[in-house]
Amino acid sequence: MNQFFEAIVLGIVEGLSEFLPISSTAHIIVTEKLLGIESSKYLNFFTVFIQLGAIAAVPFLYFKRLFQSLKVYKYIIASFIPAAILGILLDDLLESLFQGYWFIAASWFVGGLLLIKIDDWVKDKDHQHDNIDNMSIPQSIKIGFYQCLAMIPGVSRSGASIIGGRLVGLNHRAAVEFSFLLGIPTILGACAKKLLDYRHDLDIILNPNNSLALLLGAFISFIIALITIRWMVDLVNKFGFKFFGYYRVLAGIFLAIYLWLN
Repeated sequence: MNQFFEAIVLGIVEGLSEFLPISSTAHIIVTEKLLGIESSKYLNFFTVFIQLGAIAAVPFLYFKRLFQSLKVYKYIIASFIPAAILGILLDDLLESLFQGYWFIAASWFVGGLLLIKIDDWVKDKDHQHDNIDNMSIPQSIKIGFYQCLAMIPGVSRSGASIIGGRLVGLNHRAAVEFSFLLGIPTILGACAKKLLDYRHDLDIILNPNNSLALLLGAFISFIIALITIRWMVDLVNKFGFKFFGYYRVLAGIFLAIYLWLN
């Protein structure tokens, strides 16, 4: 299959799923299987690199927000620290322990049930924060530990951090906004780690064709992410997270059926 066609498809999947609580990594892995793309160091690097395109949509859309108050940076840093430490120590171990398509199907299903019920467990109350500037450092650190669950394949980074935000007292909009902003250092850190992991193979990974495919995939994911972020904020404000939960449950069931039949 044409490498550039694969880059376009995977870029679309990444842009659609990175900021939705449905696990972009799991969707990329399943899409690669459906397209018959063989695993390689280049593919592993590509999967992380196109996340840079998606995450670039955040400062593009939230440019003013990032400069309205400097307080938000200390909360982002506090939330990022657990991911930075545990990512270095445990990422490879967790990937080796929790892998396989059946695990993704189970993770989709269980995560979907959590999203369906989260709004019943955490009702909007007057004391909940509607502005992330009113958070505290302990709340930020707790969200950071929730985000670390996304090191397990099939667990959504945005989903884990959004649920964490809701549980520590953020309303829908604030939890989603903070999840978006927290993704900036988290994904940049993941890409930096992957560069270090493959530093001796970059001359092979970054040959002319591969480099063009990387840039194409990142650009496509950026454009799609711009649309997805705006759509998700409006949807969550109106309906909460249950529709994403229903999607995950169905996706887990369909994947399980597919695996069982094949």
